[in-house]
Amino acid sequence: MARIAVVGAGLGAMAAAARLAVAGHEVTVYERTETHGGGVRRFARDGFAFDTGPGLLRLPAAHRDLFVKTGREPLERCVELTRIDPDVRHHFADGTTVTLPSTSHGGVAAALDAALGEDAGARWNALLGRARTVWEATRRPLLEEPLSHGADAAGELGHDPYPRPVRRRRLALRRPGRATRTGRPTTLREVAEAELRDPRLVALLESYAHAYGLDPARAPAGAVVLPYVEQTFGCWYPRGGTRALADAVYARCRARGVRFRFGAGVRRVRAEGGRATGVELADGSTEAADVVVACGGVPGTDTWDGSGDGGGGSGDGAAAGEPPTGSARFTVLLALRGARPRDAAHRAVVHTTVRGEEGVVTVLRPDDPALRPDDGHEAAVLTTAVPGGPVAAPERLADELVAAADAAGLGLGARVLWREVRTPEAYAAETGSPGGVVPAPVLAGADGAYLRAPNRTPLDGLYVAGGWAHPGGGLAHATMSGALVAGLVVEGDGWRGSR
Repeated sequence: MARIAVVGAGLGAMAAAARLAVAGHEVTVYERTETHGGGVRRFARDGFAFDTGPGLLRLPAAHRDLFVKTGREPLERCVELTRIDPDVRHHFADGTTVTLPSTSHGGVAAALDAALGEDAGARWNALLGRARTVWEATRRPLLEEPLSHGADAAGELGHDPYPRPVRRRRLALRRPGRATRTGRPTTLREVAEAELRDPRLVALLESYAHAYGLDPARAPAGAVVLPYVEQTFGCWYPRGGTRALADAVYARCRARGVRFRFGAGVRRVRAEGGRATGVELADGSTEAADVVVACGGVPGTDTWDGSGDGGGGSGDGAAAGEPPTGSARFTVLLALRGARPRDAAHRAVVHTTVRGEEGVVTVLRPDDPALRPDDGHEAAVLTTAVPGGPVAAPERLADELVAAADAAGLGLGARVLWREVRTPEAYAAETGSPGGVVPAPVLAGADGAYLRAPNRTPLDGLYVAGGWAHPGGGLAHATMSGALVAGLVVEGDGWRGSR
């Protein structure tokens, strides 16, 4: 039995802790704040409750696997999961609206044809067919295997997996530097413009990048996998919000004997003889450990640069090892008078400009009695991506988001009882991420710039999990990182994932 110190209490950290405890190890989680969940938090007031982090689940199999592997009680007995259907309603800048059903490629094609014109659905599904090729080529190395450390860590994942060349006659009309000499598209925007043509379809594809804080003009072509995953496996909502999932994982950890120490920030990882030997806490005390699992970066080691990145890529196309300069979330929580309309979509995406830049405003309106004081009220969450760091005039930006939703016909502004504005600084305070930057999932291509820190570090006995480690951000990906780290610790550094 090894003594294992886990730094942080986010989803990836707790996933690793629960699995390691089940394997017979003595696990202690050190969390600098006073609660678990990392960025998966809740804001409550006057009978209203809101998710302040991600509001939907994708790839729920990652969470189901965690609960199966750590006890007899499956996930569905601990959290009520519902697949949202319709999946999303898009409001385009020209006034067009399209509602897309969940997990039905045929239904999506029919909806697109009806709203955008004949052949729109065929073009979209042809793109998703190529996205399936990307998914099949990268699913295991991106999601189910730990990332190796070293100069060749990216390996094949650094190469563009998008399968279809762009015709050369189209390239001749494009701006210089927009495609490689092979004629293959190199960015998601190139894919969108070459394959979809209709500006609304282009906006639809690019909205998946915007939702993760990625720039479509820089994100690799392999980012086509983002809509493929969502339309193939669906989006899921935990009754009570995603905080209910964090609570269930925390309860599973406690049931398996994991010890939590809140208000115990870790200043650095201690090492001796080329091996991790424990942690030094913010109060100067030290705790010995045989293995350290660091989440959110690796404090006090040569892979920690103060950015929270832990030595991986930046997630927005910068070279590996640079600090993250990606996007943060700006969120407006709305307490609304009046009942939720029966035809309201759980998720709406408003295609608009935010402070003069193209982007989207995502509006989540769960039909969940746990989030409102009574059926005569409604809770809504508006989110957009912004640069990391302080936001100038946040109340004015909040007004802009509400106005964009109202311009799309959602009718929220006149119903507001009160609102709470959540800036990147709030997220930074909860997670320690500089500037409140939110990590995106890993993507293949771009010479490995969209990969994250390998799960095993050069220091023996030190491993990394969470959104800033492989396989990146998002609830499912962070949870998978915990599984990968647990596998490396239990099975040895040569472990290459479950078969």
